[in-house]
Amino acid sequence: GGGGAGGGRGRGIGLTPPPPAGRPPRRRAAAGRGRPGGGHAAAGSAGAERYRGRHRDRDQHRGWEWRGRHRDRPRRDPPFLQAAWARCGASSGACVQLWSDYLNVHLHPRSLYVIRQYMHDGDCGCLEAFGQGESLLQDPGCLEELEDRLHFYVEECDYLQGFQVLCDLHNGFSGVGAKVTELLCDEYSGKGILTWGLTPVMSNMGDAQKNLYRLMNTALGIVRLSSHSSLFCPLSLSGSLGIKPQPPVAFPYINYNASLNYHSSAILAAALDTLTAPYRLHSSQGSMMHLADTLNFSGRKVVAAWASVPFPARCGYSLPDTLCAYQQDVPWKLLSSCREQKVSHCFAQSVVLRGICKESPTSRPGEPPPSPLHACGSTEQILQRYLHAAFPGAFSTAHVLEQPCHTLPPYPQFFSPAAKFDQFIYREMFFPAAVESIPVLAALQSSPVLHTLLYSLYKDVRKLNMGRWASFFSAGVEPDDFQEALEELRTLSQCYETGFEADESEDEADSD
Repeated sequence: GGGGAGGGRGRGIGLTPPPPAGRPPRRRAAAGRGRPGGGHAAAGSAGAERYRGRHRDRDQHRGWEWRGRHRDRPRRDPPFLQAAWARCGASSGACVQLWSDYLNVHLHPRSLYVIRQYMHDGDCGCLEAFGQGESLLQDPGCLEELEDRLHFYVEECDYLQGFQVLCDLHNGFSGVGAKVTELLCDEYSGKGILTWGLTPVMSNMGDAQKNLYRLMNTALGIVRLSSHSSLFCPLSLSGSLGIKPQPPVAFPYINYNASLNYHSSAILAAALDTLTAPYRLHSSQGSMMHLADTLNFSGRKVVAAWASVPFPARCGYSLPDTLCAYQQDVPWKLLSSCREQKVSHCFAQSVVLRGICKESPTSRPGEPPPSPLHACGSTEQILQRYLHAAFPGAFSTAHVLEQPCHTLPPYPQFFSPAAKFDQFIYREMFFPAAVESIPVLAALQSSPVLHTLLYSLYKDVRKLNMGRWASFFSAGVEPDDFQEALEELRTLSQCYETGFEADESEDEADSD
């Protein structure tokens, strides 16, 4: 897919299995993801899920229960790569030039389809417009190659849940992703399609053409991808998708370089791995379509992602103690390129908390519990009750996993030097060695914040003088189709209106 960390000559579509939560994939399991997710990483990949392919939610990590013909051996980094990591340090990212530098699994030859018509880097020959991406999959030869690779893995599934599609929004891969999701929707009707639209943190807004192409690609991508998906989620550490740049997302316990895709993709990958755990667990009865159906009612097929990476659990405090400290403000950050709203509200949400030990009773017999959370009998009940109190009236599902998110190299070691995370325990002490694992809290929300995101993008694109950018439409998008897509974007934004947005809009107008 598009994006990634740095150069590379040629771009491609990836078909590899998504990993079990918290660990890199070790065995082939169906069609799956391309490059590591993130920033602007991991585009155009489709992941087929199956029940027997789920990992087990236990302390011992059993990986995938693969029973097909195509097997991979666990990967060991070659000596030259081990030496490179040792020389430059896992946190700096100085030795990372390509996404494959931190790919932790061998890829089957059928896992990749390289698009040779366009270059990954350079000033010309890039896949930069939505219409270019769409036209690629209108070529019979390209379409046949992609379908062959897809069927190769789908035929190994004993129960196909659906597909995960990770796709760049800001460049021509938004057009590729739109055609891929259309193909999946047509060929696998009734299966789940969860699409993640990724954008990088924008550092250079000076190139007018690239900036305006980015806006138009993003608008078209959101409309087309969401229309062919069961659920669509924009995912980025960028503060905005619109014309005006906003600071990237800041995390209290991470010192990351927003300009490095190596860093931003690691944070988003931890969130993505956590968010998708409910339908990948061996013990779970839910499925990809079940997750989509709980969030996409009333035409709300776009959801927002939130995450606390890492979750701020402190030594000596129970989970109720920690959550009680955040009664008015959930300790997570919005990962969908929009300013957080003053009023916390959502229609429905799926929340996952991982790296948390099972709770023992937190109050002594005969003594009244310090809070309603302390009276709960299990970790799941604690989280569910907290969500009902923080988001009254919302439909909330809660999932708690003991297994943390593993962060050994090549995961970047960009955590605060004063932090050590040991599953549920956060200790304030100097810890020079690598942080092995962290707790993570993540959520997918159908939320009014999406009205702000979608409508702001609509207004920004409407301001553009389309006549000046004939080159964008010459790539294959008709102006009338573009205007129709803009109206669909506005209609989509209206699905998330509640009345709170009026105050938010006034605040934005004052800031302008």
